Amino acid sequence: MRVTWTTEGDVMRLAFRLDAEDEITGLCADGQPLRMATNSCRVELPRTPGEVHPDLRALAAWTIVAPWTRRTVTFDEPISPVLAEALADGWGVEAGPVGGTPRSGSRLAVSYSGGADSVAVAAMLPEAPFVHFQRVSHPRVPNRWTHYRSDVLARLAEKTGRELTVVRSDLEFTLAEPRPGYPEHHAVAAGALLLADELDLGGLAFGYELGSRWLGGDRYLLRYTPDNPMWAPHGAWGRAFAAVGVHIVLPVGGVSEAVTMRLALNSSLREQVRWCLRGVEGPCGTCGKCLYKELIQAAVERRPLRTAVGPKRPVARKWQEPPPYGGQEMIEYGCARVPGVEGTVFGRAAGFLGATEASTAWLDRCYPPAVEEIPEPWRKQVHDFMAAEVGFMSEDEARRVESWGTTRGTAQGTR
Repeated sequence: MRVTWTTEGDVMRLAFRLDAEDEITGLCADGQPLRMATNSCRVELPRTPGEVHPDLRALAAWTIVAPWTRRTVTFDEPISPVLAEALADGWGVEAGPVGGTPRSGSRLAVSYSGGADSVAVAAMLPEAPFVHFQRVSHPRVPNRWTHYRSDVLARLAEKTGRELTVVRSDLEFTLAEPRPGYPEHHAVAAGALLLADELDLGGLAFGYELGSRWLGGDRYLLRYTPDNPMWAPHGAWGRAFAAVGVHIVLPVGGVSEAVTMRLALNSSLREQVRWCLRGVEGPCGTCGKCLYKELIQAAVERRPLRTAVGPKRPVARKWQEPPPYGGQEMIEYGCARVPGVEGTVFGRAAGFLGATEASTAWLDRCYPPAVEEIPEPWRKQVHDFMAAEVGFMSEDEARRVESWGTTRGTAQGTR
């Protein structure tokens, strides 16, 4: 893979050319097959950038091209030996040319998406600036996802009143299949990486929570994942970000989506929370994500489910089948707390799972090792917030996390 950045005013353009051994279909870190649509994209920064450290340019590009690279990646500027070693250790690729020096930074910013998890992070870090990624159309790839209203989310981010940098990019259209999206989850940080010197970033906080970090995450591994390849500090991506002096920070990595929902709805940013981009004035209320988040919100608020989605709708079909389910810990949590859930679209799932408030109480507290892996400059702030607002799991509750995917870890051993 050969990578080249060019800069025209406030726009940085990335072009990449496959080597003979590279393929247009590859796998990202979570195992999802990805087929390439085009070999170029652009990142629109809010202003003309100054000189960007070569390691930052290289890692921003790597978040986009990693799935399709097999043996070597050649950047347009020399990178530091530290980054070259991280790419070799994490992906088995030879990266170069090598000859640059490492960089470092001191500030922590929030990779702000506007969802409940991201807003919970913002509530924990009231002084941290936001960097928001906004999808824009690609000049050579038709946009068949016009219902995805990224402009709405950008406007909501502007209403938060926080220090905000909006980065616009068409990099998601480098994917042809399964749909437009990030080639790697970490591509959402491409703009933050390119601005890291200007913002003096030493860390970037993401809203990935307990399920994503420690329980395998949604459709992926469905088991306890201390070595999560995407989000563990010692994983490939964690080491790569550390090598460029922008550490991955997961302030809510030890708490469930029930806790992040509560924190978000109790925060000053409540009116800006948005997890669905299919609606203009609010969430569409009919997609699978809306249904899932409605279950969590109803459980947190101890009220009946508010949805017009019935069990025969395609988005509800999986809840009529036996588990395992993606995000199962939160399905258990919701089914145990939503009044009258047995008469809803989740009724059959509730019967299969047999979860109770007692069996899911561990999801109301924080898993201590998640705080221990926060980089030292920000660890105490996260610890003190968790101690005051959430509380920590007991040893028995922590074992529920560490035995997830076994009979001890899940209701009825359904994983």
